Amino acid sequence: MLVLALPAYNESEAIGPLLDRVAPAFREVEGTATVLLVDDGSSDDTVARAKAAAAARGLALEVAAHGRNLGLGAALRTGLSRGTELAGPNGTVVVMDTDNTHDPALIPRMVAKLETGFDVVIASRYAPGGKEIGLSLRRRIMSRGASLLLRTLVPVRGARDYSCGYRAYRASTLRRAFEVYGGAFITESGFVSSAEILLKCAWLPSRIAEVPLVLRYDLKGGASKMKVGATVRRYLRLAAAGKRAAARGRNA
Repeated sequence: MLVLALPAYNESEAIGPLLDRVAPAFREVEGTATVLLVDDGSSDDTVARAKAAAAARGLALEVAAHGRNLGLGAALRTGLSRGTELAGPNGTVVVMDTDNTHDPALIPRMVAKLETGFDVVIASRYAPGGKEIGLSLRRRIMSRGASLLLRTLVPVRGARDYSCGYRAYRASTLRRAFEVYGGAFITESGFVSSAEILLKCAWLPSRIAEVPLVLRYDLKGGASKMKVGATVRRYLRLAAAGKRAAARGRNA
């Protein structure tokens, strides 16, 4: 089974248009597919709009609700954990942003890439053919700087884009990550959690590949929830911690 995990916090503007685009992508994937909406304490009608859009498009939908807003890291933890359960031993879990900036049409290509022997496939802005549209200069500098910093200090073979959360995972890879790391698999609470997940999957180890992504920030519904200054500081701390962990591994 394919599970599409969507971490969401107040995405009522974007969730309907996004699910409209998910439906044709699901039709191109063999086997059953379901949407797992992780509602991270939304105060708007995200869930109601998701249910209406899923019903209109014939999409299977499960909602995992947090009673209050816990942050992206917690939403990803719930999505990956429950997604792994739903997908079964040979299934796939895809995670993407719920703000309509990621194109669901990439899902069949990402799943096909997994089937060639990879464990994690990243939709990458920095792969040949990828680009960003509508992103502010400040955000572009931060995203590229974070990926360059991590690639320099803790390189991951096959990865250029460390911070993009649009990825496809073998469910078996996620299951192993939860077994190896336990509650320490995802410790970051904010946007840096996507980079943390990638590093820890790579250290299992995992085979990682990318497909090009055109990030459409001009299609984003609602304002950005990223606190740029705090996010930069967390990336620096993650890079430093990753470098120490890599050094310990080499010296073991």
